[in-house]
Amino acid sequence: MPSPADAATIGAMDQTANPYDDIDTSQPRLAVLIDADNASPAVIEGLLAEIARFGVASVRRLYGDWTSPRHGGWKKVLLEHSLAPVQQFAYTTGKNATDSAMIIDAMDLMYTRRFAGFCLVSSDSDFTRLAQRLREEGLLVLGFGEKKTPAAFVAACDKFIYTELLVAAGRAAPARPAAKPAKTTAGKTPAASPPEPGAPAAAREPDAEPGTDSGNDGTAAGDDPQPPFELISRAINESDDDEGWAQLGAVGSYLNKVRPDFDARLYGHKKLSELLRAHPERWEMRVTGVPDTGIKLIHVRPAQEKPAPAKGSRRAGSKGGGKATGARKPTGDA
Repeated sequence: MPSPADAATIGAMDQTANPYDDIDTSQPRLAVLIDADNASPAVIEGLLAEIARFGVASVRRLYGDWTSPRHGGWKKVLLEHSLAPVQQFAYTTGKNATDSAMIIDAMDLMYTRRFAGFCLVSSDSDFTRLAQRLREEGLLVLGFGEKKTPAAFVAACDKFIYTELLVAAGRAAPARPAAKPAKTTAGKTPAASPPEPGAPAAAREPDAEPGTDSGNDGTAAGDDPQPPFELISRAINESDDDEGWAQLGAVGSYLNKVRPDFDARLYGHKKLSELLRAHPERWEMRVTGVPDTGIKLIHVRPAQEKPAPAKGSRRAGSKGGGKATGARKPTGDA
């Protein structure tokens, strides 16, 4: 049995044994599986930052045929972001074999019972059934893909995030100068001015036709689509109390369940609260604090109609107007 002095020394050693006690090891462990054939390396920084909001990306695997030169962009970011490349040769020309390898690995990882969720990075609908199976196991499924991703794969995920938002978050879009009105002559159509040297591709090319380079909402790339006002109002009604107030967290949870690809960033706002504040004609908000905690709760409800002005002020105005009208009225015909 150790002496009191030895016990004190051991206790002091226990308190300093872990110099990294500021690391939170209780966060959910996530497996990140990336389909290199259907994902761009330009999204990797924003992708990992977004995943960090949900948990720790303890497994990071990237699937592709690394003998092909088309994956040169991914090879440049492998070591920087600790991605483990998984080689999968193409069995035939025109088709990739990475889907099957990625699905098999996902099932193997699922049966280890070590992960709270999976991040599937692809715009391929072939992973729809995989997402469904993972959810059936009670795991969180986060999908990441371009706006062209089929709706079936989007709906199979608990949350789906468009990678265009992740690229936009990592770099600011260059300002596009306003076009000057062209001078026209009678009977002639003004010729288009040539693009300036060094201008970005978006500024050099003509505006896209409706439906081209668009997302699932049918809006052209770069334009903020119209928010789903009816869906948001329904989410508030499903979560409100007797006075019509709904907690913002409950509203956001309902929106994600009904529409996994809902994201305030699609509509030009960083958060749901900012989106709601941008439309005071539809909703009003209040912030309340929880006593002795420092926690603040945000509530929202449909905008209430403003009370009509007092009747007394109307009568006074009408009387004054009547007198003035009577003074101007002629007494008879000339």
